[in-house]
This record gives sequence, C-alpha cells and structure tokens, in this order.
Amino acid sequence: MTPESGPDNAEPSAPIDPSGSRTTGGAPADSDRNSLSIGPNGPLLLHDHHLHETLSHFNRESVPERRPHAKGSGAFGTFEVTGDVTQYTKAAVFQPGARTDTLQRFSTVAGELGSPDLWRDVRGFSLRFYTTEGNYDMVGNNTPVFFVRDPMKFAHFIHSQKRLPDSGLRDNTMQWDFWTLTPESAHQVTYLMGDRGLPKTWRHMNGYSSHTYMWVNEAGEKFWVKYHVHTLQGVQNMSQDEADMLAGKDPDAHRRDLFDAIERGDFPQWKISVQVMPYADAKDYRINPFDLTKVWPHSDYPLIEVGVHTLNRNPENHFAQIEQASFAPSNLVPGVGLSPDKMLLARAFSYADAHRARLGPNFDQIPVNRPITDTHSYRIDGAMTIEHRGNTPTYAPNSFGGSYADQRGATDDGWEADGEMVRSAYELRAEDDDFSQAGALVRDVFTDEQRDRFVDTLASQFAEVKGDVQQRCLWYARQIDADVADRVEKAMADKPSNKPSPEGMMETSHHAG
Repeated sequence: MTPESGPDNAEPSAPIDPSGSRTTGGAPADSDRNSLSIGPNGPLLLHDHHLHETLSHFNRESVPERRPHAKGSGAFGTFEVTGDVTQYTKAAVFQPGARTDTLQRFSTVAGELGSPDLWRDVRGFSLRFYTTEGNYDMVGNNTPVFFVRDPMKFAHFIHSQKRLPDSGLRDNTMQWDFWTLTPESAHQVTYLMGDRGLPKTWRHMNGYSSHTYMWVNEAGEKFWVKYHVHTLQGVQNMSQDEADMLAGKDPDAHRRDLFDAIERGDFPQWKISVQVMPYADAKDYRINPFDLTKVWPHSDYPLIEVGVHTLNRNPENHFAQIEQASFAPSNLVPGVGLSPDKMLLARAFSYADAHRARLGPNFDQIPVNRPITDTHSYRIDGAMTIEHRGNTPTYAPNSFGGSYADQRGATDDGWEADGEMVRSAYELRAEDDDFSQAGALVRDVFTDEQRDRFVDTLASQFAEVKGDVQQRCLWYARQIDADVADRVEKAMADKPSNKPSPEGMMETSHHAG
C-alpha cells in the first residue's frame, strides 16, 4: 500500500522535520508544503496570505538583466599595494602598505543571462575597491581599447550585437555592417577576432581600464593614467573549436572555473600597473591620449607597478552580491578623477542611470554597493529606501547641524577647456588614423600561429555575411593588413557561394572610405 492510498487518504510524511520558518513579516509560517483550501479537494482561499506572498514574490524575484554585460559572475578579494606611486596620486587606496577589500565582476558584453560564457566576445573586467575614502570602481574590459570613441554611437553598437527584430536571432551581417561603417572599431575588432576573443578562463586573462583617468598627488600635480591588470596565472586562450564544444557541454564554464578555483583555495591573482603621462604631454602627444580606440606605446610610457589583487572569497548569494552589484565610473575617490575621454564622461552618467532603471533609485543602499565609509546624502525617499538619517534636515544648507558641501573655484581633478560648441569626436593628430594600431597588432604582436587563427576566424565570419556588407568586410580587413585580407579572400574563395566579386569590392571600398 502506497502512502497516497493509505487510510483517510493520508499524505506522505514530510521529507524533513519542520523547523519553523517565518513570513517576511516575522510571524510563524503555517505551512511551506500545503495551501489552505476548503477540504483536501476544494478551492483555495483568498486569505492564505503565505501562499500569496510566496507566489507574488516569485513573480518578481528577477530584476531586468543588464543590457550589455548581462552574463557574468565574480568574487570578493583584496588589493595590496606593492609599489610606491605617491608622487602621482594621493588616493588612500594606492598608498604604500594599503590593503583594501575588493569586488570583481567578469562578463561577456553581448550575450543575455542564459547565453554561454564561451561565445567570442570582449569580456567585461570591473573592479571595485572598498576604500577608506569611499567606493572606487574601475570599469574595464580584457582589451585595452574599445569599438567606438564617441558615446553617441554606443547604443547603436550594442544594438548591432543583439538580435534581429523579426527572427530574434543574432546576425553576423548586422554586426559587420556596423563595424565596417565605423572604421574606428578596427583596433578592438582585431583583438576580438584574435585569440583574446576566447579566453580559456577569467583567471587566465588580463584586464584594462581602457579609459584614461586623472591622478592628483598631495601637491596638486596632475597626471593622466591608464590601468593594466595582468594575470599572474599567465594568459591562456582557446580555439574556436574548443569554445564551440565547451559552449554546448558546459555553457557556464567560466563561472564554474572561478567559483571552483576559489573554493579549493587556488586564489587567482593579478598585478595592477599603470602607465603615467605627465599632464602637459596630452596637449601635443602624437596620439590623442583620450581616444578610447588607441593605446599608448609602452616605449613612451612604461608600466609602473602599483600592487597585487587577489580573489579569495566566493559570493554567498549570487543574486544579492553579484547580480545586484552596480559598478559605476562615477564612483571616484580623492586623488582620482575623470579625463576628457568622451566615452568615460558619458559612462559616468549612464552606468549609474542604468542601475537606477534596473534596481531602483536606491540601488546604492544595497549592501554590496554600500561603501565602508559613513555617508550622508540629501537624496531622500524613493522605492526601497533602506538607510535614513532619522529626523535630520532633508535640505542644504540648513541651520540644524546637517552636513553641507561648498567647494568653490577650480577643482584639483579638473582640466581646462575652451572653444565653440561642436559635434566632433576629437581633433586628428599625427597618428590618429583608425587602422594603423590594428595593423601593428597583427604584424608586430601576433605570432604566426595567432595570425593564422585570425585569418581563419575572419574567413569564417565573413562567409556568413550577406550582400554588399561582405565586400566591405574585405575592404575593412585590407585596411588592417593587406596580406591578411588576401589570405582571407583566398579562404573564402573555396566556398563558391561566398566568392566576392571585384565589382562589389570597388564599389564598397569607395563607399566605406
């Protein structure tokens, strides 16, 4: 006789002994097993509050995913200063001997929450320092450059990486159409289509601020800096075939690898260094130092060691501590400032605004986002207000002891600017073309084997591109490196349906130029 058919239609005994759960209001919960009904076979009752709370919260337990960088994970750690950069910055986090708690999040850019970690993509590399002067967030990638230099193009770029409006599918033609019509993307695309587009694990990739920041020392002297975060595990990548196989077998491979490594005590580490440019150099340096599509040659500005970052603690709750983590370039501390980098200036607004849209106006009161320092803001009320100041004044200035900030005059982390209002992404300098650094990456940095894989990747990608955009892809590749383009064209010619036409090449070359 089964328990279900026992006397009086008795139900099976509970799998575990009741331990007395409670409702969100704190009262004892009647049952986490059965709803309240009229008889065992009757209708449910409206006043079963515990059932309603359980179901209504379930309907709301997800928040909107991030638009870019939706799929990711991370961990907590520590940053220890090992160098001396006090001549460049007064920031407490970078003073000799300082040790600071951190939060690190890795991600893909284009994929949704359910997408595999193994798609060819740029990887997000965001690092938060919980400093004694407030939170400092460095929002970067695993590449030192980006696809566009003007924020007006950012939403268009992300749309080109997402899905078609009719089929809901991702589309190679769409992304290559945008890239080839936006030549400034060439440097980043060369990184992406190279080995760095498929890191073996998050532990085996570098991170970069990509953006240029300002540092200010105690004497008020200003410097421009770029951050480099180099893995001490060694850079390792995977082939396209390996990534395709693993994407089907274990789509969360990167998340699993990081969690398991920390769980077993194999704590990954990165060395943080900076390139430092004297403030005055920016005015006439041959490359615009604020152009996000460019790098600074190390021969001009060598790396200076700052410290070592270690991840050593997994999240206890992924949603609360990773999904709700809200990194923002606007989180700065004394001694660190923004620069005239247009993308950085726009992100200083847009990141925090994205968090307000996704998590609510008080996203910064969520524990993982709160600084370790005391705060007093006059931003009051709103959804999910958790912290408050009691009956203190809600306005400034006031006569009742409420805090009041009143900085006047020039700021120590500012810069001078003049000129008429224009729509222009920077004045061109001697070496500010869109393709030379991408070409140097292919010819001078890639090994022969990496160039071979780069050619194979481009040929495979271009073969899926439709119409005139395919011809423009070959023009784009030729601007990066003529030999690479010849090899790509030859590889594509093996597929008769994808063989480019000379007429199309000429027409497209004129259009894209």
